[in-house]
Amino acid sequence: MRFNFSAFIRVCLLGAISLTGAVSAAEAQSETYTAIAKAQGKVGAGIADLTVTASHFATDAERDALLAAVKQGGTAAARTLLRTKPDAGKLQLGSRPAGTIKYVYARNTAGGRLLTIITAEPVVLLGSGLPDAKPGAGYDLGLVLLDLPASGQGKGEMVPAAKVKIDAQGAIVTEDYSGETVQLTQVTKK
Repeated sequence: MRFNFSAFIRVCLLGAISLTGAVSAAEAQSETYTAIAKAQGKVGAGIADLTVTASHFATDAERDALLAAVKQGGTAAARTLLRTKPDAGKLQLGSRPAGTIKYVYARNTAGGRLLTIITAEPVVLLGSGLPDAKPGAGYDLGLVLLDLPASGQGKGEMVPAAKVKIDAQGAIVTEDYSGETVQLTQVTKK
């Protein structure tokens, strides 16, 4: 059998083009959003720019696995599962890194999309330095919800340090360490 060098070169070029397309498709999945984060309450007021970069979106099977973990063991089980997952993005407050995202789930709504974003570590324990602060144990996840309309600016919420559980109706319920949800305004896709 005779080796066909030109056919070999064509196969190599097609393989390289296919790999380049796969890398481009993976990069195309990365999405970045900016928002204004506003916290106001007993721990003081604060405004910061929030940047969310989502590089991997969870599948329905990954969502179901996370829900099963929460149902079985609450926050601790969810955190254990999330720590085994590759990074799915990053959070930034102002110019500082604020956390590594382990889970991003996008769901289409009647008016646009809803993104659920979870870190396997708290983003910050608001109020943890106050004299009457409760212990931070168990508030092990950071949560961000982005409500993105089909056009225009969105809104959202951030729970920097939370516990999670499943209620009797099968919905995830969060308990925020500080009792104060950070409001996100002017959410835009970059």
